[in-house]
Amino acid sequence: MKAAGGGRALGVLGAALGFLALALGAFGAHALKSRLEPAMLEIFETGVRYQFYHVFAIFIALWAAERHPRARLAGWLFVVGIVIFSGSLYLLVATGQRWLGAITPIGGLALLAGWIALALALLRPPAP
Repeated sequence: MKAAGGGRALGVLGAALGFLALALGAFGAHALKSRLEPAMLEIFETGVRYQFYHVFAIFIALWAAERHPRARLAGWLFVVGIVIFSGSLYLLVATGQRWLGAITPIGGLALLAGWIALALALLRPPAP
């Protein structure tokens, strides 16, 4: 995979977010399961699940960016989406502040924008 143009930073962030998703998932399954109400545990698990899905999307975007450089934007949108979407859910569970749920859709929009950006990048002819 080429590292130019922010690819290395995006790859490292993707790996860090993947590590974090695995660690948080294990923490939720073992430490939080007996401490949280089922509804709050479900919210936490939704954050982990979407984070993991989009870690894979980051690496798909990086792979696509080798021939379609604009796909890198999709990867960065996935990072922003993970931080806002999953992060707001983790904070909601940790603090009980329900207003954080109002922020979550902003992260969802960033994730959706990432998929659109990826599709648009792939519609362009590949770079030589």
